[in-house]
Amino acid sequence: MIKEIIIENIKKALKNLGIESENIILEHPTDMKMGDYSTNVAMAYAKQLSTNPKELAEKIKSEIQKELPKEISKIEVAGAGFINFYLPHDFFVSSIKEILKQKEDWGKNELVKGKKIMVEYTQPNPFKPFHIGHLMSNAIGESISRIVEFSGAKTVRANYQGDVGLHVAKAIYGILKANSYDQINFSESGSPTLGASWIGKLYARGSDAYENDESAKEEINIINKKIYDKTDEEINKIYKRGREVTLAAFDEIYATLGTKFDHLFFESDMAPIGQKIVEENIGKVFEKSEGAIVFKAENYDPKLHTRVFITSMGIPLYETKEVGLTVTKFEKENPDISIITTAIEQGEYMKVVQKAVSLIHPDYESRMKHITHGMMRFASGKMSSRKGNVITGESLINDAKLLVLEKMKDRELSDEEKVQIAQIVGVSALKYSILKSSLGSDIVFDFEKSISFEGDSGPYLQYTAVRANAVLKKAEPEGLCAGYKDIPNEITTLEKTLYQFPEVVARSYTLLEPHHIATYLTELASAFNTFYANTQIVNKTDPYANYRVALVEAFHQTMKNGLYLLGIKTPEKM
Repeated sequence: MIKEIIIENIKKALKNLGIESENIILEHPTDMKMGDYSTNVAMAYAKQLSTNPKELAEKIKSEIQKELPKEISKIEVAGAGFINFYLPHDFFVSSIKEILKQKEDWGKNELVKGKKIMVEYTQPNPFKPFHIGHLMSNAIGESISRIVEFSGAKTVRANYQGDVGLHVAKAIYGILKANSYDQINFSESGSPTLGASWIGKLYARGSDAYENDESAKEEINIINKKIYDKTDEEINKIYKRGREVTLAAFDEIYATLGTKFDHLFFESDMAPIGQKIVEENIGKVFEKSEGAIVFKAENYDPKLHTRVFITSMGIPLYETKEVGLTVTKFEKENPDISIITTAIEQGEYMKVVQKAVSLIHPDYESRMKHITHGMMRFASGKMSSRKGNVITGESLINDAKLLVLEKMKDRELSDEEKVQIAQIVGVSALKYSILKSSLGSDIVFDFEKSISFEGDSGPYLQYTAVRANAVLKKAEPEGLCAGYKDIPNEITTLEKTLYQFPEVVARSYTLLEPHHIATYLTELASAFNTFYANTQIVNKTDPYANYRVALVEAFHQTMKNGLYLLGIKTPEKM
């Protein structure tokens, strides 16, 4: 990359001046008139050398100019000591050619070539609704999976689902109290979506009973134990069907979101594995306390705390299942890196689990990465959907789809096309709203802004890509195609933005933060729309028409690749 060439030249110049440098910060100036790259390295080192930053900047500039590489056309010192680098005209033309040559591979890198990286995300629980947190985890995990692939690694997608635990007992309690299990929703011919919704409502009833009725609480605890030991035929039957229904409903949501998992892990399988590992390490890592088995993590790190792994009743808790899962993942796939995405409130819990695992398997410690996301709040401040129901991930997707359909009602498209486009655009509205914020920060979701075809939204990016595609289709019958015979003297903001895409992808992988791609695509769309508004692109009498078509094609390819990395489809029409 051109960025590395400039950094190496800065390091060489500093070395010639007797300065050993480590981290060189090279960024794109906000004002593109100030160059294509800029560094504050002179200001960073001037203080330790007791010299004037601007004077040091001039010396660095002079050193680089002694053997100015062809990739740099000009260097200027500005302000208090910034060094600005300008790229030559033919660099931008070459970039356009490279984009059209690489097509779907444009933006890829080899940062983790030959590595295997497992990404675990979504993690819904059968017998409970697919809630907004699962939607957030899915959007983030799928995007990171694609960024990992773009960076050269083999990606293994994993989903860990809680099919045992107190929540299952609460749902089964609710089902047992329902009239003959509601045969329509619970039968094998019933809709998985409706069946899962029905189970979700009964889970809520069971949960309420557990909190407010001591006899119900005792009954639910007994059901919970029976689920683990599988001693009750009726409960086994309800459990089997309830698990099937909710998992089938989740599969429908995954298909809508564009996710396909390589591994589905379940708590019911991980519990005995984890329990065996924990019990084998009593006295080494874990210890008994009042009949329970605990891990005193603060003994190894004062920032951590004690957690119970197995209760005094012998029931393995989430922590134990997580131990079983981690070991199983490494034994099954042996990934170079294992990435897990969860809500931020699970951050401290996961640190304790990972510390326990690292004491049993020290070789896993450096290979485990945990990514957390914030919560989703609504601009209205209300947590209910437009229909008055509690918002689930599924209802949020449907509401976004309906809003897009309403927005498209006057478009000259068939009803089938409208529904298909509304699905793609509705999902993009949600995914972009989640991915545009830095990880860990809470998201304020605004329905109307999220589906806007103008401004900071997923549909805006899709609409801009569709607009570019329409230009290309218009150019075809005019005999115009990508060409480089005549090139305009002026370099546009669009050209100055396009070549940055591989850098953004590399940064997104290094930091494991998809929001850098979302931000970049919004800036790129803005640059294209300015170019579109001020340029007559399809004009056979214009000697630069073929180059402008190449520029539009390069934009469309870059936008398409970028949206793919966010898990967003690019529609043909809107």
